[in-house]
Amino acid sequence: MPDTPTVSDLAAGLDRTLVLGGGGEYYVAWYCGFFHGLLELGFDPTIADMVVGTSAGSYAGSSLLSGRFLQLRSEFDFLGRFPELFAKLAPVAAPNASQKRAQEINFAVKDGDPETIRAIGHAALAADNHLNGDGVERLAWLLTGDSRTEWPTPKMFTTSNDCYTGERLVVHQSVARRNNIPLAHACAASSSLPGLIGPTLLGQRFGMDGGISKSWAHTDVVAGSKRALIITLTNGYEGSLLSGIPHDIHKEIAALEAVGTKAMLIIAGTPPGVNLLDPKQISPALYAGYERAKVEAPKIAAFWA
Repeated sequence: MPDTPTVSDLAAGLDRTLVLGGGGEYYVAWYCGFFHGLLELGFDPTIADMVVGTSAGSYAGSSLLSGRFLQLRSEFDFLGRFPELFAKLAPVAAPNASQKRAQEINFAVKDGDPETIRAIGHAALAADNHLNGDGVERLAWLLTGDSRTEWPTPKMFTTSNDCYTGERLVVHQSVARRNNIPLAHACAASSSLPGLIGPTLLGQRFGMDGGISKSWAHTDVVAGSKRALIITLTNGYEGSLLSGIPHDIHKEIAALEAVGTKAMLIIAGTPPGVNLLDPKQISPALYAGYERAKVEAPKIAAFWA
């Protein structure tokens, strides 16, 4: 992420863009409920010219743009059976000693400098993560379809970080085809939380969670577009909730506006004490997102009109 406001080569000249931040299983479910509600109210978020997804947002955006989300809505009782299926496919095992070490390093950091990201990435590489690998594969299959599927839409951009160099990795259709990266693998990398999941191989590089960054949701990727709708779990004042790196989403929005991008921010929020990785929270999160859609749909429609 650039230190000064800069127009993104990926978004320059685009009209509507959508940025979806991360937040564990809770936020994946919240997004599912939110998009279900928007579609039910007659608003289609796929009119966005570009979607940038980080962690949970990468799953939500990819599922939406690939058509998988519409398929799931037609196949399941979305507010009934879907939460149970989701919870069964995404269990999280208790961390082992090496995973705990990576988690401790991730939460102990105080900044998002490159050397900090590298330190977290190296700890992630050193952790024995076999316990949760199958769960990630199941979740990727559920939300994006078969993991072998080619990148289905040029609109989708996922974010992650190279564990070795600390460099941000933005994956989109041309990059994916050049490096043989399926959509599900890019989403898995974007949500590979150090000490719990992954890292995930992207071409020749191991990627970890895109939220392990000084940027809350990588909003700079859409800088230069006309209108950016940004949806995040928190404002970032208390950190990312899944890392010790401090964030402030309002500073990111100010940087967007400095290059002429008009921004609308929706902060999802979470009930106090909620474990973002607890499958038991999937059903409440789904309903919370669904109800929130009723409030935000008219505002979004007016913003993107």
